[in-house]
Amino acid sequence: MKCVHVVKIGSLRDPDPQTRGAVGVLDIPQQPLGDEDVRIKVAYCSICGSDPHLVEGIFGTDVPIGIGHELSGVVVELGPKATKKGLKVGDRVAGNFVRFCGTCYYCQNGQQQFCESLQEYNRPGMAETIVWHESQVYKLPDDVPLRVGCLLEPTSVAVRVMDKVRPKVGERVAICGAGPIGLLTLQLIKIMGATSLTLIEPIAERRELAIAYGADHTIDPISQDVVATARELTGGLGYDVVIDCSGSVRGIEPLPRIAARGGRLVFAAMYPGSYEFPLNIHQYCYLNELTITGLYISPYTYPRAAQVMSRLDLEALTQAVFELDDAVAAFEAQVSGKYPKVLIRCNQIEGE
Repeated sequence: MKCVHVVKIGSLRDPDPQTRGAVGVLDIPQQPLGDEDVRIKVAYCSICGSDPHLVEGIFGTDVPIGIGHELSGVVVELGPKATKKGLKVGDRVAGNFVRFCGTCYYCQNGQQQFCESLQEYNRPGMAETIVWHESQVYKLPDDVPLRVGCLLEPTSVAVRVMDKVRPKVGERVAICGAGPIGLLTLQLIKIMGATSLTLIEPIAERRELAIAYGADHTIDPISQDVVATARELTGGLGYDVVIDCSGSVRGIEPLPRIAARGGRLVFAAMYPGSYEFPLNIHQYCYLNELTITGLYISPYTYPRAAQVMSRLDLEALTQAVFELDDAVAAFEAQVSGKYPKVLIRCNQIEGE
């Protein structure tokens, strides 16, 4: 079957073609179906912001490396013991790319995100088919088409952000970064009663999209002073909740300074492994009593994410669609920043 792989380690943005990273479509065997497994004919797989980092070698350098984890599709085969969720052939599904073991200390302690077996299981989803354990698969609501359903995984991340923030009605909220996670988080926290909702983003088209999605204000960090503007917008108080969805080490530098006393600062993106964030603990943790946290993956969120998807405006995130054979062009479009999200159509599904 066809499957997108990292075929050369390096940055996709490298201007030198000799050292630039690369992806390619390779032919690999279909994965075997276990007793409790589900085989899915993949309809769409969207490119995650982490996928270009995989090309850079952040999770390993032994190529080829299969990629893709934000997917939707149709069940085409079930193992004989895949019976616990009532799935059947023909069901429209999406799912969690992570399989939790269920038996280690962390899984037993309500902390699946730290499962000791996470790294033992990697099934690339940017492919014609994928095999997942039944526990990873979720049936999509009838009003969520497959083109939108591939966003179940990023929606689950935004739900996890809500779990970490625990927003209260009327709290002032700032979000840094208007990529897919930032825009999904914006919509969810708006539903939950955020006020003075501010999106910090350098790309004008994405600031406009943020306003359309419910932001009260936007800040351009290139032309505006983030801290001064944030203080002005909040009457000098700062934001009760500050969420970074950008992953930009430059973008996150002013965030502690725009947080209100007693506020929460959440780092909800992926950052360079060698980066160390400069923080005056005396000022921000002692005097200002900030609560600072982050998140890794999104356990316990998928059923709720599926339920809320039809309440979100996902049209702008599903407009750029490339065929599986055009994966190289799809990744070029992704790193260009032209689109907030890029999808790869792995199969044409009848009726979709």
